[in-house]
Amino acid sequence: MLNEALTAYAAPQTANPARLIEAHSALVRRIAWHVHSRMSSAIEVEDLIQIGLVALVEAAQNFEERGIAFAPYAATRIRGNMVDALRRDARMGRAGMANRRYLAAIRARLEQEYMRSPSDAEMAHAAGLDPAAYHAMAASAQPVGQESIEDSYSDHDMWFADISDGADTALEKEQLRAALITYLSKLSEREALILQLYFVEEMNLDEIGETLGVGAARVCQIKKAALDKMRSMMAD
Repeated sequence: MLNEALTAYAAPQTANPARLIEAHSALVRRIAWHVHSRMSSAIEVEDLIQIGLVALVEAAQNFEERGIAFAPYAATRIRGNMVDALRRDARMGRAGMANRRYLAAIRARLEQEYMRSPSDAEMAHAAGLDPAAYHAMAASAQPVGQESIEDSYSDHDMWFADISDGADTALEKEQLRAALITYLSKLSEREALILQLYFVEEMNLDEIGETLGVGAARVCQIKKAALDKMRSMMAD
């Protein structure tokens, strides 16, 4: 292996791509560690090595002998790909890079298990996240592009949708809020308290029962009766 590497560095290359890749794999690690020593907080060295190996394969496949050795040509390609990756990651926070590695590990495991690319639902389930949280994590793992507003704007894009309430909707909500306050005041103190604990404090029936000193079944009865009263008053 050492003799092959020395020969590869010293003479123009006539070897096939597989031999070039084998002879220069150490070059990838050396460049990766050199780049990592300068940017250690930005990217893991193993990530740089993977990027460099991909660049080495591409360089070996595309190399044509034109009076230069393969090693300088490959080193330029390898270092260039690593720098490009660092530039992309520079537009992503450290949390985003951690999320990217986490999701990449899950995706690799599921691809090996399913022998296909996993769906978003499968990724979310494997990550223990609901769909909204998964998409938020996936979005944080994407580099932020520097696009002009004219290039990125779309009437159909959710990020540009106007989600603020119109004047009529705001008025309806205020009227409903006032009505609910009025109806709640007509409930018994215990009924109002149980609805407060259940819907606002998000306590379950057992927790409410422990708080009030009654059983969960009794809490359920009172809650149902209170909601029936509310529905009746709102219908009227």
